[in-house]
Amino acid sequence: MTFQQLEYIVALSKTKHFVNAAEMCGVTQPTLSMMIQKLEDELDVKIFDRSRHPIDITKVGLKIIEQAQTTLCQLNRIKELVSSEKGDVSGNINIAIIPTVAPYLLPKFFSEFRSMYPELSFKISEMRTDTIEKKLLLGEIDMAILSTPLMNPNILEIPLYYEKFVAYISPDEAIYEKKELVASDLPVDHLWVLEEGHCLRNQVFNFCVKDMKISYAYEAGSIETLIKIVDENGGYTVIPELHLELLTEEQKKNVRKLIDPEPVREISLVIQQNFIREGQLNAVADTIKKIIPQEMLDSRLKKFAIKI
Repeated sequence: MTFQQLEYIVALSKTKHFVNAAEMCGVTQPTLSMMIQKLEDELDVKIFDRSRHPIDITKVGLKIIEQAQTTLCQLNRIKELVSSEKGDVSGNINIAIIPTVAPYLLPKFFSEFRSMYPELSFKISEMRTDTIEKKLLLGEIDMAILSTPLMNPNILEIPLYYEKFVAYISPDEAIYEKKELVASDLPVDHLWVLEEGHCLRNQVFNFCVKDMKISYAYEAGSIETLIKIVDENGGYTVIPELHLELLTEEQKKNVRKLIDPEPVREISLVIQQNFIREGQLNAVADTIKKIIPQEMLDSRLKKFAIKI
């Protein structure tokens, strides 16, 4: 039995497909199949049921794979400890980020990260929260930046910063003359929102509508689209405060503060509970600390490095 064989069965358990598992491991499909077969022969058990399509994991196979994941995790922890002692931060990171955060972090993130950590490669993809949770638990991504809490006991949340919401209102709206707005001020039938599946949509609803009946005509796919709709069609929307720097000076006149309650979202870096690459985690967090205004950062993140 080798660590390589353990990596192969874990990959196959995630993909349920020999070709995809081989690509994940960087080997040919015949090599992966042969090495898994040798492991099954050595243990004298069937880890996978190949008669099913996609392939299934046997009852004993589930236990073996669970132990293999634990073993590989411990092996990686040893490597991480050695790298940490050497002050070495290298390797590859696969990061996901929700679309309602990406426009405010990514443009500056790329240049900052490359400058600070030239030996660390990364891939970043935009995904919705439900997709992120699934891919994180499957090990298809390493970490993600999104709005929390998720209420998932298998995911560790590390708060990065707290962002307020503001209202963006058409000059044609009666509430335009008010400098501050409370939830009861907002006409629900004039509200433009993000389409189903965006966490920001739920946060807007929690603040603005609660148990009230909604009658809107369109759900947009991005905050930028919402703003353009308000500009052309009237009504209003709710946007994150970091979007303010993307507005024109004329558009900024349409922004109003929201109070009582003052809506805030928590943005966190999330990982699996068994994640052990502390150096990579801090590399991402330290880069974000250079982008987000200091007053928005979580107080613990300002003072301490992340320890897991």
